[in-house]
Amino acid sequence: MDLSSAVSINEYDSQESAYTQCKIQLQMKLTKKCKFLHEGTEQQGSPTLLNEIYTELYITDAKEITEECEIRQIEMAALKLVTEDRSINCNDIFTLLPGQNQPIRTVLTKGFAGIGKTVSVQKFILDWAEGKANQDVHFIFPLPFRELNLINDKKLSLLDLLQVFFPETKEIDIFSDKYKVLFIFDGLDECRFLLDFPSNENLQDVNKETSVDVLLTNLIVGNLLPSALIWITSRPAATDLIPSDCVHRVTVVRGFNDPQKLQYFRKRISDQILAEKIISHLKSSRSLYIMCHIPVFCWISSTVLEKMLSQAESGEIPKTLTQMFTHFLIIQIRIKHEKHYEKYLKDEDMILKLAKLAYQQLVKCSAIFYEEDLRECGIDVTEASVYSGLCTQIFREEFGLDSGKIYCFVHLSIQEHLAAMYVHHTFTTQNCNVLHQITEPSQEGTYTQIPIFDLHQKAVDQTLQNKNRHLGLFLRFLLGFSLYCNQTLLKVLLSQTEPTSHNLEKTVEYIKKKIEENPDPDKFISLFHCLNDLGDSSLVEQIQRYLNRRALTTAKLTTLQWSAVVFVLLTSENLDVFELKAFAWKTNCARMVRVLRHLVPVVKASKSVRLAHCGLTPKCCHPLAEALASESSCLMEMKLNGNELKDAGVKMLSEGLGNLNCKLQNLGLNDCGVTGEGCVALASAIISNPLHLRELDLSFNELGDIGVQCLSDGLKNPLCKLEKLKLRKCHVTGEGCAALDSALASNPSHLRELDLTKNNVRDVGVNWLSVTLMNPKCQLKILRLMECGVTDESCAALASALRSNPSHLKVLDLSGNKLGDSGIKLLSKGPKYPAIGLEQLWLTGCGITHKGCGALTLALTSNLSELKELNLSNNLIGDSGLKLFSEVLQSHHCKLQTLGLNDCGITDEGCEALISALTLNLSNLSKLHLSGNKIEKSTEDRLLALRGHPDNKLKKVNLSNCRSESYSEY
Repeated sequence: MDLSSAVSINEYDSQESAYTQCKIQLQMKLTKKCKFLHEGTEQQGSPTLLNEIYTELYITDAKEITEECEIRQIEMAALKLVTEDRSINCNDIFTLLPGQNQPIRTVLTKGFAGIGKTVSVQKFILDWAEGKANQDVHFIFPLPFRELNLINDKKLSLLDLLQVFFPETKEIDIFSDKYKVLFIFDGLDECRFLLDFPSNENLQDVNKETSVDVLLTNLIVGNLLPSALIWITSRPAATDLIPSDCVHRVTVVRGFNDPQKLQYFRKRISDQILAEKIISHLKSSRSLYIMCHIPVFCWISSTVLEKMLSQAESGEIPKTLTQMFTHFLIIQIRIKHEKHYEKYLKDEDMILKLAKLAYQQLVKCSAIFYEEDLRECGIDVTEASVYSGLCTQIFREEFGLDSGKIYCFVHLSIQEHLAAMYVHHTFTTQNCNVLHQITEPSQEGTYTQIPIFDLHQKAVDQTLQNKNRHLGLFLRFLLGFSLYCNQTLLKVLLSQTEPTSHNLEKTVEYIKKKIEENPDPDKFISLFHCLNDLGDSSLVEQIQRYLNRRALTTAKLTTLQWSAVVFVLLTSENLDVFELKAFAWKTNCARMVRVLRHLVPVVKASKSVRLAHCGLTPKCCHPLAEALASESSCLMEMKLNGNELKDAGVKMLSEGLGNLNCKLQNLGLNDCGVTGEGCVALASAIISNPLHLRELDLSFNELGDIGVQCLSDGLKNPLCKLEKLKLRKCHVTGEGCAALDSALASNPSHLRELDLTKNNVRDVGVNWLSVTLMNPKCQLKILRLMECGVTDESCAALASALRSNPSHLKVLDLSGNKLGDSGIKLLSKGPKYPAIGLEQLWLTGCGITHKGCGALTLALTSNLSELKELNLSNNLIGDSGLKLFSEVLQSHHCKLQTLGLNDCGITDEGCEALISALTLNLSNLSKLHLSGNKIEKSTEDRLLALRGHPDNKLKKVNLSNCRSESYSEY
């Protein structure tokens, strides 16, 4: 080995050693930081091992960045039923899902406050640091925005920035191409940078000094370190700070579903009787139970109710949000008293200062504050430190870079509660409406009392006008404080607050007026909660009475009342199925349309929507399409059968179907006046959004071969997941079957059921379908060709197909075709029984006699036969045919469980052989259909007596219309 080679090896060994040492130091540092969950400050909170209490959060792919009212998102997430959304494990957020091929560089994870975004990040980092996951990543660098805010006035390079937070990286070339690096930016909503993506300079040099803002935008865009992975978390309101073209995956952290809520309380409360009391109380208040979707609110509720419902505590149990949060604040102050720290400060003064801080920062949309923010509110930094240590569940002090102090309330809802308390207290004690900073001195130099309505009106208007409507809970708390009972509770905290009874009628009427003016449920749902917080439930109770009496089909409701209907339905426990006929009568088509428009929010929140035979027109499809395209849509099934939607309506509907937010699995358009033109739009939708639709029913529409050819274009998409296609009586011929064969040849692995009943496909069509069935990749399990003009001529091709690929087709219906005995013989005979994989075979009305039965019975005795159901009704097989089947039933190879022989010309003679066979305890037969045959009562009685007999498995016998006094048993 020459000297240069030896030097190179030594350099390599030295680099590897430095890399290993750096990674170990980083992993140890991150493990120490992420191993525990702390309540309150790290210095004074009680740490709990993360791995002991962590529960995998439900994270889903959101397709794109969207804006939506946060409180509305909480409600919809609580109402949202489990959809087809594929859950993504926290450790797999950079892993491609099936069907995805675009590399994922940047992931944006959104979720409302307290839902678990930061804990998810913590778990991800801990699993990497402990060597459990994502070991292909060499380095992970978490850079929370709340800590980056501390250096927003500094200029430094990306390399400097990293070394400031992670000094252990100084010894290696951390940005070398051989290292896979992940940056995690937690809390985008807490960012105090401009993040000016369009205007910031293009930076590609990791050593060039600039502002942190410029560093971040270039890192996210990919100008800096294009190979690095980026993970950003945010509340929904701030996600639009990141350009959508910079994000390769958007995920949503979902909250607790109902079973998880129950699990949480039962695990947290050791006394199970008390836990059930808490659960029962929360369920009695729908608004509280909805909020329990957020893990942090579950914790707040359990903290309060554990005290209030125990024998040691008395007082009115909180039933509203205002009461719940006020009790929580009282409990935390009492905990402080137990620690004997009263000498440091007066509670009342500090609460008011914190309340002022909460309000001022809420107006700025800020949940994170720093020392200068505290000073503006007259809070001494020492006082803040003491209070955050004593009352960690309300106000937290954390340490960022170089022990720089960061302050926040434990949860945004606590901040909103304190902010509302500040506004209410300032109004009642200083006659000041801080929402527009106006006081009204009288001529005598005293103050004229501002009506409380002015305060409420301003608060309602500001909330509705706010872009992100982040003041939703603040408004509810503020209105709640105007009730005498809540003011009495507030006096426990603020002694100078004197409870006052206010006339709230003007406020109630104003809110109702705003509900009428705002048909958007994102706004009026919150306003209905406001009415509830004001103690006014008259409108909701009126609607409940309508619903209980099923009187909505004829009631003439106002816009306000329809909004109340939507609110009641959306906040009900069960939104599985929405049926329009419960709200409007079919004969009044115009009313149907109006009602549907009012109830579109309910349609979006339902899992199944049944609109069949409702007199809907093409105009109704526009709101339905909007519902399908909504990100919050829960729709999985939509039945529109029997409506004159025509092609125009289907085109509108297809716009929603093609949207990536649409997750509809089952679409029924049976008898809707659709032609080939409508199929063009449907095919386009399937191509645009192929991953969800599983069942499509277009039966009894004049699609023709052109329509089927268009649909086949959609089926060819390799991502198409359609499993059931029903085309009964759609004027399809052999030409359409050829198109289907072409589609299934291109994409054979998904379609499971094809129904072409009552189409003139004839033998040429069956020949094409036989080619399809021969494909070894074909997964078709059910094929229905009832009344399709098929003869024995195509049976040979069909038999050949079944012989070539016997393992998939399970159900074959050839009823109503002129197959005759010759066709049955072709299907049944051969060196290898062709239909060995079939489990159900329907041959009703096929012109079969006892001669055809001979071929069938031979097949049934094959040890390869899997046939469990055979229907030969409406064939003249007579007693001779039944005798043949009676012999077969005694074979241990026969697996037949259901035998249909209605209207087959059978008499007592044939039944004698059957009875004899069934008493030998060899048959698997459990269902027997013999309706419409000439059977005497004595024979009927003997057949019925076989049911439940220990010597056979027969359970059901159908003998209807066998005599003038017939007996039927299903």
